[in-house]
Amino acid sequence: MFGQLIDYWYYTNDSTWNDLIRDGILHQIGDAKNFMPSNQSKDEGNDDQLFWAFTVMSAAEYNFDPPPDDQPGWLALAQSVFNQLVSRWNTEFCGGGLRWQIYQWLPGWNYKNLASNGGMFQLGARLALYTGNDSYAKHAEDAFNWMISTPLITDDWQIYDGMDVLKNCTEADRSQWTYNYGIIIGGAAYMYNYTNGSQIWADRLQGFINHTSVFFPKDKGGVMVELCEAPQNCNIDMVSFKAYLARWLAVSAQLAPFTAPQILPLLQTSAKAAARTCTGASTTSGGPYLCGNRWYFDSYDGKGGVGQQLSALSVIAANLIEEVKPPYSSRTGGSSKGDPGLGSGGDDELPIYGENAVTTAGKAGAGIITALVLGGTLGGAWWMITD
Repeated sequence: MFGQLIDYWYYTNDSTWNDLIRDGILHQIGDAKNFMPSNQSKDEGNDDQLFWAFTVMSAAEYNFDPPPDDQPGWLALAQSVFNQLVSRWNTEFCGGGLRWQIYQWLPGWNYKNLASNGGMFQLGARLALYTGNDSYAKHAEDAFNWMISTPLITDDWQIYDGMDVLKNCTEADRSQWTYNYGIIIGGAAYMYNYTNGSQIWADRLQGFINHTSVFFPKDKGGVMVELCEAPQNCNIDMVSFKAYLARWLAVSAQLAPFTAPQILPLLQTSAKAAARTCTGASTTSGGPYLCGNRWYFDSYDGKGGVGQQLSALSVIAANLIEEVKPPYSSRTGGSSKGDPGLGSGGDDELPIYGENAVTTAGKAGAGIITALVLGGTLGGAWWMITD
């Protein structure tokens, strides 16, 4: 969520919320500087921690207002999470991969999911592009190669949700979600850019984008959908998933320009449809800014909430991608402070898979002031969502 608010600032240059955004992020970094604070103790998943890492990575890439001098930089915080993930790489089951959960007492411990492993892939690719350190790219490639060796990613680039380690990852839960595609498309776009437009990453990226057609059905006017919308069984997480596909499709259009002609019309159609649903009476701002869940409706569908606001803001803001500069790197003006050893116990080397024990620090919870900030931001962006 905070990542989307950083995107909003970058796209619009509206800094109204920057202090709140920065303070909200820093409130969650925890004593170990790894987004595992004690106030959300011991119920965090690897994918939860990764989304905080995505947030601070965006802050580094966009030169967002830095933390105070006595705190690690945005880049260092992303490196800290990455080092933690590397230490959890598990070869005992399925020949590699991250479990969904960090702690074995949590439901999902025996599930190796796309979001965690794809998230590690994307974060490694982004760190490689930002720092120029090929070690991160190697980790990203290893994570990707493991995924394509399993049923998580098929030979024709379909992306599934996860696998049971007790079945040695021999079959996948074949649910397809927008955010999983977004995570992988984002990672592939960063790798394409990092490798100076290599054909292998171009082919992979194109294959993944082609398969997003399932989320833009013709019978819904080519508007982005989540597959839980038709049966109306989306949970509180699922209603936010479209935000991530929109975000990383836009990133792909920017970092891999050959994909833009295919992507931008999808984002434009979906943004207009999303805007038409933003007519629900808000309970916080007093204005007609509450957006619906099913964008193919011509008006608000009565299914509002923070996730719906996030998704609408994301797809609308994504249409400004051609108006902003690509992500900065340390070679192109990126100024965020790094610390390659943070979170690993080392000082200047990336850890090897399985090298470090998992800590038992607390958890990074999502949703501190997000609802208030997001509601206000969407209200301030009303000019963006009206035809």
